[in-house]
Amino acid sequence: MDTLHYIMDNWSTLLTLSWQHSWLVLVAVGLAIVIGVPLGILIVRVRWLATPILGIATVVLTIPTIALFGLMIPLFSLIGQGIGALPAITAVFLYSLLPIVRNTHTALENLPDGLREAGRGIGMTFWQRLRWVEIPMALPVIFGGIRTAVVMNVGVMAIAAVIGAGGLGQLLLDGISGSDIRMLIAGALMIC
Repeated sequence: MDTLHYIMDNWSTLLTLSWQHSWLVLVAVGLAIVIGVPLGILIVRVRWLATPILGIATVVLTIPTIALFGLMIPLFSLIGQGIGALPAITAVFLYSLLPIVRNTHTALENLPDGLREAGRGIGMTFWQRLRWVEIPMALPVIFGGIRTAVVMNVGVMAIAAVIGAGGLGQLLLDGISGSDIRMLIAGALMIC
């Protein structure tokens, strides 16, 4: 009951932190979509690039979150942005690449050859086949990768409060530092 009172008394702060958290995740995943989908298309067309690109993305995903945030601090300190939203968005962007690139690659790689042949048969160029045949058929799997990236990174972005990115993770940090169970429960509920 105390948590409910805390939420009702602090709803504007919770709403602000929720918007901030959502913005951070959407910017990072949006950038990953803009980079990841073309990368997925590229590695289907230039097959020898698939192993190194997917390998690098897999290695990045195996780095513990707090360690990746730690790596971002000295890197972004060179441009005066050692802590805050920019290193957090960059780290979450890197985490988002694997599911998006892999799902784009898998979806396009597993399309029936007959679809491409039918497009060639009616005189479509490479770009026409990609736009009108291949991408529409691959969209459900690509969107699956995007959904995975978003769900995964809502939790990862909560940890970004440790490097000053804000968002709902800030509520958890404040709850831990002040031993405020109500704040911790409210933060955990908002993230879930």
